[in-house]
Amino acid sequence: MSIQWYPGHMTSARKKAAETMARIDVVIEVVDARLPEASTNPMVHELRLHRQRPCLKILNKADLADPVATKAWLDYYNRQSGVKAVALTSKNHGEVARIPALCQSLAPHRNDNVKQLRMMIMGIPNVGKSTLMNALVRRKIAKVGDEPAVTKSQQTYELSVRHAITDTPGMMWPKIEHDSDGFMLAASHAIGRNAVNDDEVAIFLADLLLARYPALLAARYKFPVDGLDGVAVIESVAKKRGFRARGGEPDFEKAASVVLQDYRDGVLGRVSLETPQTRAAMLAEAKALAQSRAAPAAAVPDGTAAASAGEA
Repeated sequence: MSIQWYPGHMTSARKKAAETMARIDVVIEVVDARLPEASTNPMVHELRLHRQRPCLKILNKADLADPVATKAWLDYYNRQSGVKAVALTSKNHGEVARIPALCQSLAPHRNDNVKQLRMMIMGIPNVGKSTLMNALVRRKIAKVGDEPAVTKSQQTYELSVRHAITDTPGMMWPKIEHDSDGFMLAASHAIGRNAVNDDEVAIFLADLLLARYPALLAARYKFPVDGLDGVAVIESVAKKRGFRARGGEPDFEKAASVVLQDYRDGVLGRVSLETPQTRAAMLAEAKALAQSRAAPAAAVPDGTAAASAGEA
């Protein structure tokens, strides 16, 4: 199953963001610390490079992510030109208060009282951007909701006489290239419910957790996980919790919802769905697969290829 989700309002949001980008000094990009690259919108990267704007990359929800993986991601991003990466939790107001100064370090030409440092905050839906905005402005100005794409329009706020910030709607991109990214985003609730099958997403998540965090699964659900696959994990959760569907069969759908919610709420423990190493391996595998699919056409003998071309 390929997961895609690009509501119509996001096209206009992208156009408006491109216009605003011309007037700002620093882009603040918020991603989910548990899946930093999968939750990075390539359109944000494209827009800021076009305008040559530096980026403060915030790995939000760091309290839910594996700290070892988060450190690896910070090292990865901080090696990139024009990027400063930090990990924080938007509910921690002390951590959030550092953001203007971090942005200031990326735009030293605005380090005076002549002109405000103008920042723009961007990110995909449901990465905690609204909570972050409320903490920055120190009042509830952005609606916070469990469903993605709550913010629908742009708004600018003055943080001080020296700092202004523009909030933007959460934006996805038109096509999610890698299936695993779609599943990670769906598991993390960055994609609307109407675009996903929760059962399949939960199976993907359970398989990933079995591979990387089997002890956390066993500790949370109180059954051994050796030899299980994702489907068996969900079935075992249903049996352990006494979830029954009509006919007395284990209620797979209810158990799938529980596993997804446990991950989203952090009750499974501190989990990261990707690391720089797993990301590189996934990209290498995708490249090899694409090359193998192209190889048969390239390997056709010259005569056959010429004949096919003639027939065409």
